[in-house]
Amino acid sequence: MVEESSIQQLKASMRGPVIQPGESGYEVARKVYNAMIDKHPRLIAMGEDVADVIYAVNFARENNLLVAIRGGGHNGGGLGICDDGLVIDLSHLNGVQVNPEKKTVRVEGGCTWGKVDHATHAFGLATPSGIISTTGVGGLTLGGGIGHLTRTYGLTIDNLLEADVVLADGSLVKASETAHEDLFWAIRGGGGNFGVVTSFLFKLHPVSMDYAGPMLWELDQVKEVLQWWRDFILEAPEDLNGFFAFIQVPPAAPFPAEHHNKIVGGVVWCYTGAPEKVEEVFGPIRSMSPRPIIDLVGPLPHPALQSMFDPLYPPGHQWYWRADFVKEISDEAIDRHLEFARKLPSPQSSMHLYPVNGAAHELDKDATAWSFRDANWSQVIIGVDPDPANKEKITTWTKSYFDALHPYSAGGAYVNFMMEEGDERIRATYRDNYARLAHIKYQYDPENLFKVNQNIKPAVMA
Repeated sequence: MVEESSIQQLKASMRGPVIQPGESGYEVARKVYNAMIDKHPRLIAMGEDVADVIYAVNFARENNLLVAIRGGGHNGGGLGICDDGLVIDLSHLNGVQVNPEKKTVRVEGGCTWGKVDHATHAFGLATPSGIISTTGVGGLTLGGGIGHLTRTYGLTIDNLLEADVVLADGSLVKASETAHEDLFWAIRGGGGNFGVVTSFLFKLHPVSMDYAGPMLWELDQVKEVLQWWRDFILEAPEDLNGFFAFIQVPPAAPFPAEHHNKIVGGVVWCYTGAPEKVEEVFGPIRSMSPRPIIDLVGPLPHPALQSMFDPLYPPGHQWYWRADFVKEISDEAIDRHLEFARKLPSPQSSMHLYPVNGAAHELDKDATAWSFRDANWSQVIIGVDPDPANKEKITTWTKSYFDALHPYSAGGAYVNFMMEEGDERIRATYRDNYARLAHIKYQYDPENLFKVNQNIKPAVMA
């Protein structure tokens, strides 16, 4: 039980509000992106600056409170919220500062990617991120960061230059290649285990107009398309990215009416190379047989591509995720994929295969905490529906699909695609890097204050 006097002292210390159950704004503040998550924290501290974060971390530690860190609130497992503890909400720490001369951008820990893309696009620059612009910068980065630019410029963590981190003892440190190098290694893929990141410094690249968008095929064409794509994308030029997905065609423009609500397979392309080479790159793709029934690939500003799926996935839907890394896609695996694609349980449910080769393969598996540098794809199966009545339906489909495809996987999973799945899955994800991560956790958070995450338990290295 937290003394009321202690809560009043925290409120007096912070510039941002501290919200309790029953107070104005509490019901809104406790909601996260995944409506399947319904938790009730004892306190929500809305930090306005780094000092507020320090006060809140100290308060949690001194009062032995469970603490969750919320950035964008997009985490599938709802790991930015907790029951009965303290949520440190970073959404007010959302500044973005671009340095076009150095080609860097400094981003505060509560920012979302849409704001970053908007700021950097003015200078014809971007850094790798995800595929939905309302995703938080903090969570996506700390888990690794895959999306439209992965094959071209690597994971988001491969473009991280430094980070400011509030540690469990309340101190603020800068982690980089030259300062707190062990911590910098760990936060690049190790999730939120090591502290609260209040700002990130990213490297930027020349990205302005993409040649991008979806190509969609009839489901009875997809086996042949997937067989072609699995080989093509491994040898494609690095300035071309394309992830595969099963979707139900949205019943709206620009999709042709005759294909509305049809279950299809498709590739969402993103080419960032020289415009004069577009035909050279896409000629072989468009001449491939079978031809797509829908081809919406064309010139597109990068922020438009980054936010293309936002209308399909607003906050407040029910979500259930399961994921794996994949090295090879066999014909037998493709047959299993098609079996579950035909049973897509809702218009928003899907399966994505994201290429994580190209530039993402340039680092060794122990260069950062992300250990699956030898994987070629990150696979995610998502059951999504706006209606809570369909929770069981989408969850059952997702679990069954995962169970059928898991034997064809490399094991482990991108932590940002995981629910709360237990210690064994976490260890399988970090493999040989786990022992080092556990030791760094012991150095920076020996009491495991930061445990509402894909938790790495502190341990002394043997």
